[in-house]
Amino acid sequence: MAQVTVMIDGKAYRMACEEGQEDHLTELATRFDQYVNHLKSQFGEIGDLRLTVMAGIMVMDELSEVNRKLKNLHEEADGLRQGRAATLSDQQKNEDALASALSEVTSQIHDIAAKLSGKAVPAPH
Repeated sequence: MAQVTVMIDGKAYRMACEEGQEDHLTELATRFDQYVNHLKSQFGEIGDLRLTVMAGIMVMDELSEVNRKLKNLHEEADGLRQGRAATLSDQQKNEDALASALSEVTSQIHDIAAKLSGKAVPAPH
């Protein structure tokens, strides 16, 4: 297990993390420190615990908003997938109908050609 020292509100905190996750943990701590410093600049010295709780709530609010947007994107993607499937199904039905109509027209042309020439013309397969 790796060890990292992060700074939040000017105080050092030693934390453990998975090997290879040190930079990620440091980045997260830096971002959290930005929340704390933002609140401190707005409200002044209101106590470490209160600042930490308020910063945590701000982070959770942002996370909640991101989750809501992600859910909406998933729903939109599902709708697009369903629409695509329906479109492909309709396209296949249209192609089948067109092939059937072309086959019927081809048969009728052969029949007409046979009548005009006065002899039987084999129908194509």
